[in-house]
Amino acid sequence: MRDEYPAIVGQAQRCGAQIGRASIESGGKEGVAFVLDLTERKRAAEEARESERRYREVQTELAHANRVATMGQLAASIAHEVNQPIAATVTNAQAGLRWLSAQPPDVEKVRQGLRRIVDDGSRAGDVISRIRALIKKAPPQKEPVDLNMAIRGVLELTRGAANKSDASVQTQLADGLPLIEGDRVELQQVLLNLVINAIEAISGVSDGARELIVTTGTADADCVLVAVRDSGPGFAADTAEHIFAPFYTTKSAGLGMGLSICRSIIEAHGGRLWASANVPRGAVFQFTVPVYPELSS
Repeated sequence: MRDEYPAIVGQAQRCGAQIGRASIESGGKEGVAFVLDLTERKRAAEEARESERRYREVQTELAHANRVATMGQLAASIAHEVNQPIAATVTNAQAGLRWLSAQPPDVEKVRQGLRRIVDDGSRAGDVISRIRALIKKAPPQKEPVDLNMAIRGVLELTRGAANKSDASVQTQLADGLPLIEGDRVELQQVLLNLVINAIEAISGVSDGARELIVTTGTADADCVLVAVRDSGPGFAADTAEHIFAPFYTTKSAGLGMGLSICRSIIEAHGGRLWASANVPRGAVFQFTVPVYPELSS
């Protein structure tokens, strides 16, 4: 029996059971053996893993849908951002044709015009690349992310919307900000939601400055802190937590899922997102994200 014990244990484990034994006397002549049926425990663990997988899938789907909806809101201003360099390209090309037709052709001016065409083409391409990156459906990835660069990319996409609302957008981005660990697209989605919400809040201001300020810095416990401040009407102190609840919204057209998804994204990154009143008026949304581990030591 002693020789067969390892084989019996192996077979039991494959069947979802656990066998144990212990000697009662020091001589080992008497002992006790037991069998535990772990089938239900294993089934429960598998069901928990499957439930977690489905939850993550739903979260990813919701996040993607939110990104697409948000980009839809910006369609008009983004079209303007793309049309500007395209129009400049056409103008420079027409001027280049005139310079080539001159007698003698003005080669230097043609060369300058071609450089401007290349710059404008690259500018339009950058806008399109940012849009494609944000609406692309892909599983989350953890990698080193430069938050200052991510913020600049989002502000480029929202520049048209800010101009339309006569909003003054300012940045105070810390020099030498450490890289953080996260998914760049998801983090930009959070920034995009916060910036658009701030612009919409500012657009309702009839008197006073319409200001939006985005700042970055370091926080305790090896984290980076991002803050988005606006001079909009703000919100009551007792609603600071309610605004993150699913389906809570003060907008006439909105599902109220944006901030809830943003908080889920930040928490999945090991950080936290919260809101408070701005001084003298408006709101402040802040979030922290851990520094990339290999770079924090």
